[in-house]
Amino acid sequence: METVFQFPMGFKGAALNCGVKSVESTKLDLALVVSDLPCSAAGVFTTNLVCGAPVKVSRSRLPQGQARAVVLNSGNSNACTGERGIDDAKQMTALVAAELGCGSNDILVCSTGVIGRFLPMDRIAPAIPEVVQQLAETTDALGLVAKAMMTTDTVPKLSMRQIVLHGQTVTVTGVCKGAAMIAPNMATMLSVIMTDAKLLPAECHAMLPLAVNDSFNCISVDGHESTSDSVILLANGASGTGIDSPTDRMQLQAALNEVASELAQKIIHDAEGADHFIQIDVYGARDRQEAFRVAKSIAESPLVKTAITGADPNWGRIVSAVGYAGVSLKEEEISLKLNGYLLYEKGVPVDFDAAIVSGTIRDNREVSVELYLEVGSQHLRFWTADLTKMYVELNADYTT
Repeated sequence: METVFQFPMGFKGAALNCGVKSVESTKLDLALVVSDLPCSAAGVFTTNLVCGAPVKVSRSRLPQGQARAVVLNSGNSNACTGERGIDDAKQMTALVAAELGCGSNDILVCSTGVIGRFLPMDRIAPAIPEVVQQLAETTDALGLVAKAMMTTDTVPKLSMRQIVLHGQTVTVTGVCKGAAMIAPNMATMLSVIMTDAKLLPAECHAMLPLAVNDSFNCISVDGHESTSDSVILLANGASGTGIDSPTDRMQLQAALNEVASELAQKIIHDAEGADHFIQIDVYGARDRQEAFRVAKSIAESPLVKTAITGADPNWGRIVSAVGYAGVSLKEEEISLKLNGYLLYEKGVPVDFDAAIVSGTIRDNREVSVELYLEVGSQHLRFWTADLTKMYVELNADYTT
C-alpha cells in the first residue's frame, strides 16, 4: 500500500516556479515550509569551509533554537557570492517574515544548485508573497515542496513515521533533495524534517545529530562534499505531546532516525546515472570511527564503483580499499562477502564461481558488500552507488 505523506499538525507548505533555474524553465524552484506555531529548531550543516550564504545565515540563527519557517530555492546555491550572497539570503528571509508577521531571524533559508552565481532576486522577491498565499496543509502541497527542491534529482524524496505518545499520534515527516556531489559531512542535499511533537530546543539539538550521523553522514556518491548541505529539524508541539520519559525519547528518536535513514537511502537510489544501490556493512571494527573510515574508503573508490557497474566481482579492489583506509589491520583479519558469497576469508582467497557472483550483480539493482574484521565488535552501515558513463556525462555538461 502506497504511503500517503502528510504534514505534521500545524505545518503547511507551497512551491512555485519563479525562474531561478532559468527564465525559460517551467520547473518548480521556490518552496516554503511554515509552522502556524513557533518551533523549536536545530540544524546540521556542511563542514566544508567553502559554504553557501544560506548556510551561514541559517547556522548563525539556529543557536537561538527557534524558527517559524524555511524558505528554499533550487537551481542556484548562492555559494561563493560574497556579501551580496549574504544580503540576498537575508532578504529572502525578511520578505517571508514580513508576510508572516514575525521576525526575520525566525526564518531559515536553504539554496541548492550551481555555485558562484548571484540569485535573481528580481524574480525571487515578487514571488515570495505569491508562495505565501499558496500555503496549504495538503498532501499535494507537501509533494510540491519536495519537487521544488530538486536539481538533478529524478524523483521527489519524502518520508514519514507516526508514533503514539500518551495516546496521541505524533508525526515526523521529512523532505530532501540530493543526487550527486554527495559525501559524508554532508552531501549536496537539503532536508527539512518536521514534527508536531513538543520538544525543547536543547532536545532538538541533541536528537538531530544522532539521526544525521547514521543516515546523511553514511552516504556517498562521489566523495565531493558540497557547499550547501543543510538538515533542519522543526518541532512545533501542535500535537500537545512531548517526551516525558526515556522511553518516549527513544520512541521519537527511532522515528526521527528512520525518516532520516529512508531519505538518505532515497538519495543513493536516485544517484546520478547509477545502475546499482550498494549497501556496505562493516563488522568487527574497534570503534565507529574505524568502521566509518573503512566503509567510506570502499564507497568512494572509483575502481570499486566501476567494478560494480561492470558486474565484475573483483574483490581485490575492495580489499585494497580497506588497506588504505587508515585503520591498523592485518590481512588475516579481513574477510569479505559480496551478495552473500564468501570471496575472501581471513587473508586468503576463497574459490567461488565468478559467473554466478557476476550474475547476482548484473541482475539486481541492489548490491551487498559485507566486510568482516577481526579486531572488535563495532558495526556500521554505509550506502553508495556505482559509477557509470551517465554520471560522467551528466556532470561534464552540468553548467554548459
